[in-house]
Amino acid sequence: MRTRITTAGILAALALTLTACSSEEEPTVDNKPSKISAEDKAKAREAAGLPPEPDEAARKAFLDALNAIDPRIIKPGKEDQAVSRGLNQCSSIKDSDDREKLARLALGRFTIDTRLPELNTPETGQKIVDAVHKHLCPDF
Repeated sequence: MRTRITTAGILAALALTLTACSSEEEPTVDNKPSKISAEDKAKAREAAGLPPEPDEAARKAFLDALNAIDPRIIKPGKEDQAVSRGLNQCSSIKDSDDREKLARLALGRFTIDTRLPELNTPETGQKIVDAVHKHLCPDF
């Protein structure tokens, strides 16, 4: 009797072997992965060139500044997204002194270039960059 070995058979056997040998458990409802500490998050943010999370006052001041530029910049119910995009803009501010480039990046990052073409101007971009810099990363 001849035994025929197929690629599919080899892959199935390999998959079973690897699954059986795995030392890591898959996360389940009962087996939640450990949470990342605040200190580790802060270190990761710093390594990525991002400032720390803003406190409530800085967050409110930033959102108010965006609303003063134009209330449509922040999508309804997406304040966290706007803050996240602002923090990402901080990494660009940290890495570049080119104000025109920073303005273009801000317009794209806040999707103004695609959502709000009437606001897609260098002036609007500069205002956003100024708001980000002032409220989220003044040390950059």
